[in-house]
Amino acid sequence: MDQQNKNIANGRKKKRGFSKGRAVLLAVVAVAAVAAAAAASALGEIGGRHADESAEITVSVPQGAGTGTVARLLEESGVIRHASLYKLYIRQTGQGGQLQYGDFTLYKGESYADITAALSQYAAADTVRITFPDGNTALDFAARMEQAGLCTAEEFLACANGEDGSDFSQYRFWNEMQDDQNYFMRCEGYLYPETYEFYKDDTVYNYVNTFYSHFNSKVTDDLYTRMDELGMSLHDTIVLASFVQEEAGNEENAHVSAVFHNRLAPGSPYPRLESNASSYVQNPDDNNYIYNWIAPYYGGWDNIPAEIYSAYNTYEISGLPAGAISNPGYDAIYAALYPEEPDANGPYYFFVTDKTGRYYYGRTVEEHNQNCSKAWAVNAKLK
Repeated sequence: MDQQNKNIANGRKKKRGFSKGRAVLLAVVAVAAVAAAAAASALGEIGGRHADESAEITVSVPQGAGTGTVARLLEESGVIRHASLYKLYIRQTGQGGQLQYGDFTLYKGESYADITAALSQYAAADTVRITFPDGNTALDFAARMEQAGLCTAEEFLACANGEDGSDFSQYRFWNEMQDDQNYFMRCEGYLYPETYEFYKDDTVYNYVNTFYSHFNSKVTDDLYTRMDELGMSLHDTIVLASFVQEEAGNEENAHVSAVFHNRLAPGSPYPRLESNASSYVQNPDDNNYIYNWIAPYYGGWDNIPAEIYSAYNTYEISGLPAGAISNPGYDAIYAALYPEEPDANGPYYFFVTDKTGRYYYGRTVEEHNQNCSKAWAVNAKLK
């Protein structure tokens, strides 16, 4: 190639290289411009540059609402544009624990600092405080809400069971709840027992959401991880926890849980729970879910639908019943996932209690019968 052609060729190469570099530079500038614009927009929202004090908005924050719920309510009401940005702001400023529940007057486009300050002020209102002990049933919860004048029992249960179209899919547990046509109460087990303070003029949805929000916060990722380790679903965990709650609800939780785990284990010689907490027994002195709760709901023992009776009679079915038999507290839920370690002499399959509250555990039917005799002898002395 002669010198002139080499010069031309080199010139072309340089020209192509320069064009590519300029394109990259323009792309970098464009990305930087977009990033700068996004940053400016975010700063503008956080700082409230476009606040409209004529656009007054009332935001109702339910009791027990977490930062995510608050951010979503602010976005849905139009106070802010981006819930995710507000969540990030709260996380960075560490003010999540200051947020209160209640009705708050805010303004469209208000600064995040002013919004947070407003939400951090306790809103005095006409409220009622109710305590729901561990082990209360869904019907218990509904009755207490009605007695407090907040809503009717029917309204509460329709909402909690999703029968009125209410949706709580913002919570993980709601999406993992199993649908079973033989459920007595779908919400049973998920209404977290605690002391709550409710607004007297709030909606039924917000009342139910208070229980569900609290339940969702208690069943942590660590507990879900433990469920996976045991091969248990959330449904299994809550149903089992309700039996632990009803059969113990005390320092014996882990021991009772172990007995039920042993019965549920593959190859168990006793694959039925056979718990009097949900059985064929018709005795008003027993705490029997079928007799004390299901039967009255349907107007008497003989009116219980056959499929419901069969699904909850632990002497008839193997494994767990269709649903929980109460709403367990955290200790019972934890015990359902962390039963007592196996005994070196073999698993326990039976237990019985006497009227002093002592528990007797047995590995065989013979041992159990002996324990029953001991318990009855103690009871006889107490008469």
